[in-house]
Amino acid sequence: SKSISNRVLLLSALCQGTTVVHDLLDSDDTRVMLAALRQLGCGVQEVGTIVTVTGLGGHLQNAEPIEFFMGNAGTAMRPLTAALAVMGGNFTLKGVTRMHERPIGDLVDALRLLGCHIEYLGNDGFPPLRIGKPTLKLDQPIQVRGDVSSQFLTALLMALPLAAKNRDIVIDVVGELISKPYIDITLNLLERFGIQVKRDGWQRFTIAANSVYISPGQLCVEGDASSASYFLAAGVIAGSVTVDGIGQHSIQGDVRFAEALSLMGGEI
Repeated sequence: SKSISNRVLLLSALCQGTTVVHDLLDSDDTRVMLAALRQLGCGVQEVGTIVTVTGLGGHLQNAEPIEFFMGNAGTAMRPLTAALAVMGGNFTLKGVTRMHERPIGDLVDALRLLGCHIEYLGNDGFPPLRIGKPTLKLDQPIQVRGDVSSQFLTALLMALPLAAKNRDIVIDVVGELISKPYIDITLNLLERFGIQVKRDGWQRFTIAANSVYISPGQLCVEGDASSASYFLAAGVIAGSVTVDGIGQHSIQGDVRFAEALSLMGGEI
């Protein structure tokens, strides 16, 4: 799962200590994230599909300017933008031409409201971006639109525990939240890394005061439920298929495709 892989990599980087990630996806998005973590000073060791990440503990070691090339990796660009903006520094994030056409304005607006310093280097609302040092203001709920991309909310949920000192942090979603199963993935992984988030429906999320990222030590990345669905369907049509790497306890919403096949008469 690409969605789980890049979330786990960033969360591992924000922890103090070492996290061993098994079955990490090898893709453009994960390569971009791994390169960015190395630039930040994380220890990253790759042996086959096992990646060991030594985290930063929420504090950047290097005060020098860093320029990140994010390719077209949305699952890296959005959450990394939020984490860097909350931690603060001198960062530039750019990508391929297509990345510079992908909207990020709603996330930037939310981050600016809480005191992050972000400039557009091209068209307003789109990368490339320059990030500076924030003056965080966390006394009011942070508002973010939910009807453009769930990645904006995911980015805030992953970044804001870094700022949860002595107070709860509240995020309010403006409008209908799309892609709710992806937020479920984020909340599940945050819990594995020691972060408690209270959810009031799909409109308000509260990050507990004094939240601290704690490495789970070892973590296995699930296979991709969306890709698995094609092979599960083939089993119903053609006879019998066994899919390894994903099961009924998956944290991905698309695993419910198996329920749909069962309702059609398939034996799962």
